[in-house]
Amino acid sequence: MNETALILAGKKLAWPNVQAKLAPYAPILLRLIVGCGFVAHGFAKWSRGPEVFAGILQAMGVPVPHLMASVTIATEIVCGVAFLIGAFIPLVSAPAIILLAVAIVTAHLPYGFISIKLMSFNNGRAQFGPPGYECNLLYIASIVVLALLGPTRWSVDEYRSQNSSPHE
Repeated sequence: MNETALILAGKKLAWPNVQAKLAPYAPILLRLIVGCGFVAHGFAKWSRGPEVFAGILQAMGVPVPHLMASVTIATEIVCGVAFLIGAFIPLVSAPAIILLAVAIVTAHLPYGFISIKLMSFNNGRAQFGPPGYECNLLYIASIVVLALLGPTRWSVDEYRSQNSSPHE
């Protein structure tokens, strides 16, 4: 074989090794994006004031809007931090998925699947329409994957699983 063919063959043979070494770290990316998304949405609602979000919920017909606003903000921030650090993922997955499902039904469903709807482009800025439920489903899928994978690298759950003693 000539040198180029050997290099290409070597690269092809090396990929499974690289893939095997890096695969355990892939869920970290899911944890980071889900965690950052939840924290960002929670802090955005909190920074405007829970009463502003409660007003939106009231206009949508959500019962006890002030309580639901506080619960939503707390859930987004607490679950987001838990996803970021990989702590109690199976436990925080349930309220996170419920929150996303409620948002789909109450806010996003009438606008269809697509989240990014380019309506126009004016003065150098894109104008978007109301978001559909696509992103919520992506979050739900990511959360389900994280919950099913169990403790991931560089996480509190991994630390807890390594340092827990079996109960006999």
